[in-house]
Amino acid sequence: MTPSVLICDDSALARKQMARALPGSLNAEVTFAVNGREALTLLLERKFSVMFLDLTMPEMDGYETLQAIQDHGIDIKVIVVSGDIQPQAQARVKALGAIDFLKKPVDKAHIKTLLQEVLPPPADFDFDAPIQRTAIPALRRRDIYLEVANVAIGRAADSLARHFDVFVNLPLPNVNVFEVSELHMTMRHLASNCNMSGVCQGFSGEGIAGEALVLLSDSSVSEVMQLMQYPEDSGQDFELELLMDVSNILVGSFLKGLGQQAEVKFFQSHPVLLGKHQPVDSFIDQTSGNWRRTMTFEVSYCIENTNIKCDMLLMFVDESLPLLDNKLSYLLDED
Repeated sequence: MTPSVLICDDSALARKQMARALPGSLNAEVTFAVNGREALTLLLERKFSVMFLDLTMPEMDGYETLQAIQDHGIDIKVIVVSGDIQPQAQARVKALGAIDFLKKPVDKAHIKTLLQEVLPPPADFDFDAPIQRTAIPALRRRDIYLEVANVAIGRAADSLARHFDVFVNLPLPNVNVFEVSELHMTMRHLASNCNMSGVCQGFSGEGIAGEALVLLSDSSVSEVMQLMQYPEDSGQDFELELLMDVSNILVGSFLKGLGQQAEVKFFQSHPVLLGKHQPVDSFIDQTSGNWRRTMTFEVSYCIENTNIKCDMLLMFVDESLPLLDNKLSYLLDED
């Protein structure tokens, strides 16, 4: 009997990587879903041997999908594949019935071993037989950057969660090439008319360079300080230390996750305070620079059961894009 595999992920690149990671000799019938709602419809219509499920998706995320599978009594082996590697995330999906958790990007050897356990083949089946590839639609450049960002975001969230002993709700990333005016509009949208505190950090590696900007609203700074049990009269030094810590954790972890995928070692400068308790326009004035365009990764982290929100913008200078494209081109060309 031919195994039927359902791959549910909003990222075109992640769907491709997962399909390519399946042993070709398995000759599986592969079906794709772009979110949990679409996957649930498919699961209610027909039976699948195994499902690979992402966590961070629009419409219906992975947690909601696992809960819906339980609610409907659907018999399906679910393996979660996610960039969200927080220990709490792994524990939660296991509690919701997932049989295993794999971090992105997936390891082909691990997938083969796992499927040998999950889908016991007939005696004459050979997992090492010649590969038969599943046809995968062509990817766009933005598909690559969105999934690369998704993995890097997961690394940063995990570091933040471990440092502050919290659970971080992973956002869907935005990746855009902005003109200066468009970037400033994005920053104003993030600020939501609140006073902010901001930190910036430069970074570079193998000719790829840019600047990271981390913004926290005044209310978020206050709530993080309460979360860390700082004394109410702890003063400006503790607040500055907090801002620097958050920036170092988020920027450093994100760049490490990006660098691992692009095979680039990034170096980051010491974080610099742009200002505290100021309107966002004051930060815009300081980030105008001499560049015309930038590719920007936009991420908003939220801590569960709080109103804490931290916005991070990683801006790559225009001249760096061909170099970064070249470093990530293997994701487009992978067979």
